[in-house]
Amino acid sequence: MMLVNEKALFNKLTQGDEKAFETLFNAYYAPLCLYASHVLSNDEKAEEIVQELFVYLWSQRNSLTINSSLRSYLFRSVKNQCINWIQHLKIREKHASKMKETALREYQEADYFLEVGLAEKIEESINSLPEKRRQIFKLSREQGLKYQEIADQMGLSVKTVETHMGLALKQLREKLSDYKDYFIGLALFKINKR
Repeated sequence: MMLVNEKALFNKLTQGDEKAFETLFNAYYAPLCLYASHVLSNDEKAEEIVQELFVYLWSQRNSLTINSSLRSYLFRSVKNQCINWIQHLKIREKHASKMKETALREYQEADYFLEVGLAEKIEESINSLPEKRRQIFKLSREQGLKYQEIADQMGLSVKTVETHMGLALKQLREKLSDYKDYFIGLALFKINKR
C-alpha cells in the first residue's frame, strides 16, 4: 500500500492539484532518470521515458488507479518502458539486418546474371584485339605487370606499351558500351584474376 503522504499526494494529484504534481515530480524525477539511465545506458532516452511517465500521470490523473505504493508504481512503469524500448530496438535491428541481407542477396544475384553475359562479351572483345595489343593487355591485367616490365619482356618502349594499352581500353569501351563502366571494371577485374 502507499505511504500516508504518498497517498495524500496521489489523491490531490487525481483532483488536479498542480502543487501535488510538482512535489511528486521533484521527489521522483532525478531518481527515476538515474534508474532508467542505468537500465538503458542512454541518458537522453532515460529522461524521455521519465518525462513521458509524468505526462501520462498528469493526463490520466482522473482515471488512474494505483494499488501498490506510488514509488513502486513509478519505478515499475519506468522499468516496463525501458524494456519496451530495448525490445523495440532489437526488432528494428533485426529488421534492418534482414533488409540488408535481402538487398545484398538481390545485388549478388543480379551481379551474377549480369556478370555471366558480360564475361562472355569481355572475353570476346579481348580476343578481338590485335595480337600485340591483346598480349600487352593480358600481361597488364592478368599478370599485373607494370608498363616498364611489359616493355622489357616484349622488347618495346614504355611509350609503345602505353599507346597499345590506351588503344586496347578504348576499343574495349566501344565494344562494351552497352554496359556501365562500373560493372565493366568490376567484371574485368574478376575475369582477369581467374
